[in-house]
Amino acid sequence: MATPDVRLNHTIYINNLNEKIKKDELKKSLYAIFSQFGQILDILVARNLKMKGQAFVIFKEVNSASNALRSMQGFPFYDKPMRIQYAKQDSDIIAKMKGTYVERDRKKEKKKIKGADGAGAKKGVPGAATPMVAGVPAAMPGMPPMSQAPRMMHMPGQPPYMPLLA
Repeated sequence: MATPDVRLNHTIYINNLNEKIKKDELKKSLYAIFSQFGQILDILVARNLKMKGQAFVIFKEVNSASNALRSMQGFPFYDKPMRIQYAKQDSDIIAKMKGTYVERDRKKEKKKIKGADGAGAKKGVPGAATPMVAGVPAAMPGMPPMSQAPRMMHMPGQPPYMPLLA
């Protein structure tokens, strides 16, 4: 079922994880079993309905991710066999390291921006569209200025990086 168009990636996507395991315990357990393959930059586990039973493990090296994927495919983890594949896109951390990072719009923000831009652009009012500076939107109503915005997008309640165990 693997598709040939999925390219190698630093990040592996894992699903079929046991949904009854608490988020913190799941992160620690994933770190414990995947750290044998190489340095882990972050592990993302979300507990919302859409993302239950899924996680992303971000390795520093692509070879580490490849070895982990091959070795751990189908591995019984909390009584369920893990299904692992490469993530479809680079993680934000990796994109920043490569210099290819582009901030993504969240769905809620997208709808607000489209509504505001669409009305102003149709009327042809100069300056109605959100001004851009180097590809980043300038201050928007209801949003903090970019100087106060967080530098990295991460899941609420999660540290941006996985702490290294010494």
